[in-house]
Amino acid sequence: MSHPGVSDYNQDTFIIPGSHWEIVMEKRCAMFEDSKGPIESFEWGRFTIHGENHSMEGEGVGKDICILNGEVRAWAARNGHTVKPHMLGLVLRADVDVLVIGNGVYGKLKITQAARKVIREDGIEQLIIEETPDACATYNRLVREGKRVAFLAHGTC
Repeated sequence: MSHPGVSDYNQDTFIIPGSHWEIVMEKRCAMFEDSKGPIESFEWGRFTIHGENHSMEGEGVGKDICILNGEVRAWAARNGHTVKPHMLGLVLRADVDVLVIGNGVYGKLKITQAARKVIREDGIEQLIIEETPDACATYNRLVREGKRVAFLAHGTC
């Protein structure tokens, strides 16, 4: 991995020239893998779904995703770390029984009570909120069980 103005010290640590600080970077490793899919892998800021990458580096639809009826879309309405009702438009009225929300690697994305109420009022029978790696596994399992499921996920914190 190469960063402008940063020299490699080793695979995980970078030294900023002229600085007394070391920045220790986590290795980019798979946080979720499932060769059967539909979500084949997830790592910080990157999903691989149906063989296509979606990432914060501009691949596919980006790092915040929606999967509805097997189609991957950008979750463009997600802004900040609080899910509000207007951010759910992609999945409301979509004829799904289960909504799985990946609330980030560290669970930083919070879902407001107003958003939960809108989901319930829309007739979605089950709302599952998990950290994104776990949510990927749950989504895959539900798809394989034949459930009508939608997936919203935040790909970083």
